[in-house]
Amino acid sequence: MTLTHPLRMILTVRAAAFVLAVAPALGAQARPGGPQPILIRNATVMTVTKGTLPNTDVLLENGRIARIGSGISAPAGAQVIDATGKYVMPGIIDAHSHMMSDAINEGSLSVTSMVRIEDVLNPTAPNIYRALAGGVTSLIILHGSANTIGGQSATVKLKHGREASEMMFKGAPPGIKFALGENVTRKSSTVQPGQQRRYPATRMGQEEVLRDAFTRAREYQREWADYRARTGRGERNLIAPRRDLELEPLVEVLEGKRLVHGHSYRADEIHMLLQVADEFGFKVKTLQHVLEGYKVAPEIAKHGAGASTFADNWSYKIEAYDAIPHNAAILTRAGVVTTLNSDSDERVRRLNIDAAKMMRYGDLTEDEALRLITYNAAIQLGVQDRVGSLEVGKDADVAIWSGHPLSVYSSAETTIIDGEVFFDKQRDKQMRERKAQERLALEGRNRQTPVVP
Repeated sequence: MTLTHPLRMILTVRAAAFVLAVAPALGAQARPGGPQPILIRNATVMTVTKGTLPNTDVLLENGRIARIGSGISAPAGAQVIDATGKYVMPGIIDAHSHMMSDAINEGSLSVTSMVRIEDVLNPTAPNIYRALAGGVTSLIILHGSANTIGGQSATVKLKHGREASEMMFKGAPPGIKFALGENVTRKSSTVQPGQQRRYPATRMGQEEVLRDAFTRAREYQREWADYRARTGRGERNLIAPRRDLELEPLVEVLEGKRLVHGHSYRADEIHMLLQVADEFGFKVKTLQHVLEGYKVAPEIAKHGAGASTFADNWSYKIEAYDAIPHNAAILTRAGVVTTLNSDSDERVRRLNIDAAKMMRYGDLTEDEALRLITYNAAIQLGVQDRVGSLEVGKDADVAIWSGHPLSVYSSAETTIIDGEVFFDKQRDKQMRERKAQERLALEGRNRQTPVVP
């Protein structure tokens, strides 16, 4: 048994208490009767789907967008925000993130569809708050790319200061991560003496893993369908098939109940995954990274897959050598629902600038550029009826910007989720000043404390 040093135990307890005390202060405060109404007045409102409206008010009530128009009266008890000279847009949605997850890869097997990112969410991760400061309100947290078929994803709203269960995006369809290429084959890894390299080691092996997994899933689906049909006819003394936690998510994929998000780079592997999906009768919801997607854009559009790519991150390894910054624009013009993603805790804070780059690289319109980080991302997550654009009846997930959100000189001033303020720049400034004063006081007190020999 290992004994923990008493001082370390005290510091650990104090640190935990500090996190529990500060987290609610940084996030929105829970209200017994729900969030108070918020009236945003006289803003330039970028709806994304219905154009840009100058000098417009937005009323948020009961966690939804209640009204959009001019001269809206504030309900009793409403918080009124004067947004003159400012811009209002839907909260940014990151279509590929690994934020707030304590584990990314279960890389031991080629197929790990039984593991769930939801089980390892860390609601105290500091980058949640930093993402809110970048106007981000929702994201999908994907399993890593170490497996041909990885784990189940988690779609969340960034309700900083709340429990992980409160962050889960209620009603969002479940997803799963697939991966292709050298992240799976591990060409650069060194096999230790006496250790066997994990299968598959080639791209043809990855294709076989997919076919084998879905062949087994179809048989498992058939066994359960037969069992349910026989019990439905009143047959007795039947033994149900043994539950298989690996195959259950794959049956959901076959039945269109779980969305596939496939990590990919090269055109050949992209085309292979689409062909296997067509063979087994399921759809790939998104191709992640998809850096050579421009080479097979018509095939992607025909299958109905979306594309979630980088703005200008390429040539960082051999698989990415043929990537081009015009990829998102070419895919968009081919009719593919395209998004930009961060795949990084740091990059998520500047997705708005990545969208602005697409106007330069691909001659996209302002609304098309904004769709790359809002409405199209909502489509890829299967939540476009809830978020991604400013429309009456949708969730009140809104960001207020100091200036045009596609300008490097602008910053998010207020980020609202379900009608509650989870980031406010002025409140953040006051909090920083208060913490700085507390630190000075503590440092002064420590200097006065005698050292015990």
